[in-house]
Amino acid sequence: MTKKVVVFDYGSGNVHSACRALEQAGAEVELTSDRKKSLEADGLILPGVGAFAAVMEKLHLSGAESIIDQRLSSSRPVLGICVGMQVMFSHGVEHGIDSEGLGQWPGVVEMLDAPVLPHIGWSKVQPDAATKLFQGVEDERFYFVHSYAAKSWDLLIEPPFIPAALTWSEHGEKFLAAVENGPLSATQFHPEKSGPAGLKLLSNWIQTL
Repeated sequence: MTKKVVVFDYGSGNVHSACRALEQAGAEVELTSDRKKSLEADGLILPGVGAFAAVMEKLHLSGAESIIDQRLSSSRPVLGICVGMQVMFSHGVEHGIDSEGLGQWPGVVEMLDAPVLPHIGWSKVQPDAATKLFQGVEDERFYFVHSYAAKSWDLLIEPPFIPAALTWSEHGEKFLAAVENGPLSATQFHPEKSGPAGLKLLSNWIQTL
């Protein structure tokens, strides 16, 4: 049975490429900000391009925060992409401005300490042994476009609860490239721009829905 995925439309860029990639990966896709459809879909994608604070402002205006909260409280999958990953953390600091995020995970998104920014291009990742997203593409490169990232993981989960699967990459310093934490997953890179490896990752996510 084909899974229904909503790409949440709050005015972020590059959403059409995400829609096309999800369709290629086997999902039935709708681009919408409709609350009912966003809650009822098998999976919800939160894309994100631009500054942390600007994305958060648009998310507040669109009601995305409560939609994401409600989905996650019901164990319904959400996947954040790029800034859509960053806003899952408690705070983002850009140009000296500390903006509050969605707070699904503790931590701060900060500028990378790297000789060249933004980090644009194809980079390898180091997936967690428990990954589901990266099965079959553990050794592939993915496409990044960013200057900011989460550099640490502060959510400590005690047994019998399952810890998050963390995938790391490096540009100047180590940063989180992806997180798989129960129904909430996110990638700092753009799977929809990462060729066959990105399509495989999206297909892996769709298969978990």
